[in-house]
Amino acid sequence: MSTLLFRLTNVPEDEADEIRELLRSNGIDYYETSAGNWGISMPALWLIKDEDLFKAQQLLEEYQHQRSITQHEKYLQLKKTGANISLLSSIKERPWRFIVYLGAILFILYVSIKMVFEFGLKF
Repeated sequence: MSTLLFRLTNVPEDEADEIRELLRSNGIDYYETSAGNWGISMPALWLIKDEDLFKAQQLLEEYQHQRSITQHEKYLQLKKTGANISLLSSIKERPWRFIVYLGAILFILYVSIKMVFEFGLKF
């Protein structure tokens, strides 16, 4: 019977590729399910043999630990050079987009609150 090893929901493609290669290089047989045409299924990596589960979990844990270290180092490097994207830098880069989004949010809030009071639902 197949065993779920790793869910691929919201996993970056480079990470998924590295995990696939890790399993292949260690001789662990697996198959992959996609999110389907409508995106409602669960994309995941499944082990074919149950006896590979312990080895695969150990490899995956080691890989994720190493990846967290390298990603943190990349973040610190971007932060040091000032190339990381923050909310403030995003607003400075595209101020009109921020103003339009903020206006849309405020409009939706205004209409929602106004409708509640117009229907007579007073607090």
